[in-house]
Order: sequence, then structure tokens, then C-alpha cells
Amino acid sequence: MDEEVAVVTLNRPAKRNAIDEATLAALDAVFSALPREARAVVLTGAGPHFCAGLDLKEHHDKERTAVDFMRVCQRWHSTFDKIQYGGIPVVAALHGAVVGGGLELAAATHVRVADPSTYFALPEGQKGIFTGGGATVRVARIITPGRMVEMMLTGRVLDARAGKGLGLAHEIAAPGESLRAAMVLAKRVAKNAALSNYAMVTSISRIADMSATDGMFAESLMAAVVQTGGEVQTRLGAFVDKSLAKVTPEQVAG
Repeated sequence: MDEEVAVVTLNRPAKRNAIDEATLAALDAVFSALPREARAVVLTGAGPHFCAGLDLKEHHDKERTAVDFMRVCQRWHSTFDKIQYGGIPVVAALHGAVVGGGLELAAATHVRVADPSTYFALPEGQKGIFTGGGATVRVARIITPGRMVEMMLTGRVLDARAGKGLGLAHEIAAPGESLRAAMVLAKRVAKNAALSNYAMVTSISRIADMSATDGMFAESLMAAVVQTGGEVQTRLGAFVDKSLAKVTPEQVAG
């Protein structure tokens, strides 16, 4: 923990942090029981890569029926749901490979900071497999389904700048600085009202699944919960008496 920010690190650098069943179980356990004092999380990978995706050796060595593998995919889905919808903002510090299942994992986070070394790809077509960790929902919503199909068909690899242009990263840090930059952002996020953060990370993606009428109703319900919470009066009072800084042009990000 660092100032209410929990740091979660994928730690299989010799395997480019490829996700095997043990790693998936560890991620599930961590995001099922984050420390109560954690107001934000930074997710990163040890070594030169964030995550190169599914551990293909384990996949190759294990005999699975179609039903077996469907259950594996559903474990990925439920684990990544805990990241996306767990109520605590998650900032990803990306570097090196963010490929296949690694891109599916990154897409479940809320803010993504890339190192210039970062590259994105969905090489499943070349390997004779198909995405199973949620890319058809999470990644396709970020870059559009058509662009995801193109990436998979062609095996196109996107560098950090191209990935940022599509929304796969929200900013690019200086070389070697993605973890530091992610920590700065996570500490800023941790200073927000906890209930506001919870509403943002649990509601917006779900509302995007709804019809316009249902979405606006759900938005009003969440606004009613947040805007009548105990912390809101203190923060709004600070804004009214001018002790809370207003948004200004000087705050514009580069």
C-alpha cells in the first residue's frame, strides 16, 4: 500500500507474465479481498512486459473438452469482472507486450498508462485460437468491433501511440515511467469521494448496455444515491466556500 493505493504485480517475468490457471486464481483472490483502506489500485507486470496473454504451453499440454475450456473462459470473465466492476478504480501501468489475454486484462482496468515500449496485438488468428477472456466485449467497445476484427485477421501490432489513438491507453509516460505515472494518477483518484468512484466504475459500463430510457433511469438512481451520501455535503460546501479548487484551463492534460 502507498497512500491508499494498492499495487498488484503480475510476477512471471520469465513467461512475459503469461496468465496460467494459478495466476488467474491469484488475481481472482486479490481482487476479491482488496485491503479495506485501498481507495485505488495500480496493476502492473514484473520485468519488461505487462502481459503476453494466455499461457499457451499450459493450454497445449492440458487436454480439455469444449465444455472444460468454456469454463476456463468463464473464470477469466468472472475474474476480470471483479477488476472492472469491483467498485475500486484500477490504473494499469503498461509496458512491453499487452497482447491477447494481456489486452483483455488491460481492457478491464479503468485508466491505462503506457510506456513507449508498449505494444498491443490480438494474434489469436495466427495461433489458431479465439479470444476467450472478454475481448469481444471489452476490447471491441474500446476500439469498435470492426477494428478488432481487422486486428485479429491481420495480426496487426499497434505501438503505444497508435494504441492511445484508439483508446487502448489514455496517456503515454516517459520511457520507463509508466508505473510512476500510474501511481501519480492512482493517488489523485484515491482522493475522490469513495462513493463517487464506486458509482463511476460500477455504473457507466453497465448503463452503456442499456436502452437510452433505462440508462437515464439508472443514472438518476445512482446520482440520487451518490448525491445524498454523507461526504457530498462536505465536498459541496468546500466548493461553495471556495476552499475546493475549480476546474481551470491550467489543468488541461497534455
